[in-house]
Amino acid sequence: MQQLILGSSSPFRAELLAKLGLPFITASPDIDESPLNNESPQLLVQRLSEQKALAIAAQYPDALIIGSDQVAVLDGKVLGKPENHHNATKQLMASSGRTVQFLTGLALLNSNTGKMQSLVEPFEVSFKQLSAEQIDFYLQQEQPYQCAGSFKSEGFGISLFSKLNGDDPNSLIGLPLIKLIQLLATERIDVLQPN
Repeated sequence: MQQLILGSSSPFRAELLAKLGLPFITASPDIDESPLNNESPQLLVQRLSEQKALAIAAQYPDALIIGSDQVAVLDGKVLGKPENHHNATKQLMASSGRTVQFLTGLALLNSNTGKMQSLVEPFEVSFKQLSAEQIDFYLQQEQPYQCAGSFKSEGFGISLFSKLNGDDPNSLIGLPLIKLIQLLATERIDVLQPN
């Protein structure tokens, strides 16, 4: 089997990939994640996922490289990582009682053949009506300042939601495993077969 590389420094993505039981290593891609002029959120995450995989390809000329990127979108605008309590409060106040769409880009690059597969997996999160006190309490508990949308759905953030809608809850955390398994199968890797 070709070496499997996760092109990400995210511990959340590494935890998700570990669920598949495949040996892998992580490598942190160094790319400019700025959006292009008039680039849609969907095109942004797909492009960044592909660029992350390509950025690592030179180091690993015979590997399968996974790139992934995610944005949260409200009213057509990307919600970035809040970085601090103040910005996280603003994001959650804006999301209160509304539905936020998460778009997760996924790319699988065979660096030996140059074959790139990529897609964007959508997932919707509907928030409860939240008071300022509830938001402040949540943020004090979990401090999700490095998370798009200002929450950790795999943790206490689940308390903020009224409904989740999507094909793969793993995509909300940052790596759509169902789709990844399908992409790996096209490279003749079956996660249900012993290596």
